[in-house]
Amino acid sequence: MGSAPFDTETLRRGIEGNTDNTLLSLYADDARIRIVDRDHQPSHPTVLQGRVQIAELLDDIYRRDMTHKLEQCVIQGDHAAYSESCEYADGTRVLAESMLTLRNGKIADQLIIQAWDE
Repeated sequence: MGSAPFDTETLRRGIEGNTDNTLLSLYADDARIRIVDRDHQPSHPTVLQGRVQIAELLDDIYRRDMTHKLEQCVIQGDHAAYSESCEYADGTRVLAESMLTLRNGKIADQLIIQAWDE
């Protein structure tokens, strides 16, 4: 049985859902995520390799008391880009921009640039 194609609504369900399982299912087994933010600058990003490390990150994120919203998404061929906004219960906001490389309908590579209220 084939997997569902990568589309905006699938991504929205993954991001805005209350569990990390839907979002994790969008990643290829050997996917890589690079995260750039105030603490991990472009020369030394956080790098996660494979679904095990990605699952640990998503589990940590989705255990927090916060909401996630997919703001915009553009998909063209084997690339996609999206904006996500998050808000903690105390009102602290986070914005993240992602660029994706897709392979067979799954995320193979993701670059996340994020900023948050301080």
